[in-house]
Amino acid sequence: MRFIFKTDYDQDIKLIPHSGYAWSYGALMLALLAAPFVLGSYMQSQLVFVFIYATVAVGLMILAGFTGLASLGHAAFLAMGAYTTAVAQKYGVPFPVYFVLAGLLAGAIGAIVGFPALRLQGIYLVIATIAFGFLMEELLARWESVTHGNEGLRVKTAEIFGYAIQRDSPSFYFLCLAVLVAVILLTLNILRSPTGRALIAVRDSETAARSMGIDVAGYKVKAFALSAGITGLAGSLFAHKMTFISPEMFTLALSIEFIMMVLIGGAGSLHGAVLGAIFVVMVDPLLTLLKDDVPNLVAYISGLFGAGAATKAAIYETLARWGSAAGLKGAIYGIVIMAFILFEPHGLYGRWLKIKLFFQLFPLYKQATFVRQKTYMKSERVR
Repeated sequence: MRFIFKTDYDQDIKLIPHSGYAWSYGALMLALLAAPFVLGSYMQSQLVFVFIYATVAVGLMILAGFTGLASLGHAAFLAMGAYTTAVAQKYGVPFPVYFVLAGLLAGAIGAIVGFPALRLQGIYLVIATIAFGFLMEELLARWESVTHGNEGLRVKTAEIFGYAIQRDSPSFYFLCLAVLVAVILLTLNILRSPTGRALIAVRDSETAARSMGIDVAGYKVKAFALSAGITGLAGSLFAHKMTFISPEMFTLALSIEFIMMVLIGGAGSLHGAVLGAIFVVMVDPLLTLLKDDVPNLVAYISGLFGAGAATKAAIYETLARWGSAAGLKGAIYGIVIMAFILFEPHGLYGRWLKIKLFFQLFPLYKQATFVRQKTYMKSERVR
């Protein structure tokens, strides 16, 4: 087990605490850089979606994980970035300009949406963000002179200094990876700054934050603006990846997927944001694999135990019918969320930390090490 003896405050905010982090993250980066030359086009495309969704998850983590404000309207900010991209292309705006503009516009709208957060908390704030998402979806469908309504808009190939970046090319893969790395580094530096510490203080206790002179209202608006701006950047990449956008793509269901990334990955951790994005993106290929292979496997195993051809066919048909049933993905999402809330509220990253600590302390670990601590609502902490 590694022990780090800190002798000054700079060591507490270092991006790389020790050489182990440098080696592990370096190896991960090398693997990601080599992936498009090793993997097939399908897996490369899935990794691009992981990068885009992870960018959204990092932005949402600033709001929900580090500031303690819930939002179910982030699909609207993704739509702002996507439609800013499509509309700007019609007027010949270059990619670097409209990419930045997508983040700035989404951030500005996010700051405006953040003002209700000054008076709303909990479920009431969630309802307000849902209403904003519905409003944006309706606006995109009705403002036909700009958005073409439900007919949608085509998105052209991105060009940087005359070089076309095709959506299935390694160059677009590296672009999405670079944006994700830049957003993570930006967020880490924000968290190391007084702004990040103020956001965490607001999350832990608004009363204590006010007593320390923190402008709670101002930092809530900043959190909304930062979160929405990062989501707007992801929206621009999302538009280029899809090549076509319409209001039906940015619904409440997409916002629920975004909040799921935070819950499943682990609220309050950038590692959790990335792990949650990996889970949400990869669950579709996994379900497809299970629907195709599990019926054959079960039928084969039943044959080994003496089942006849008719029984094997019935088993295969039943499992295939269940696999193609409508709502299977939503049901699995619901079961997974309930399981994490009940058994692992700190998400995938929380479970990884426990496993790592187990092996670090083995065989000297104590059973009480992993006992869950009692948590309190904000209203209970100030009584």
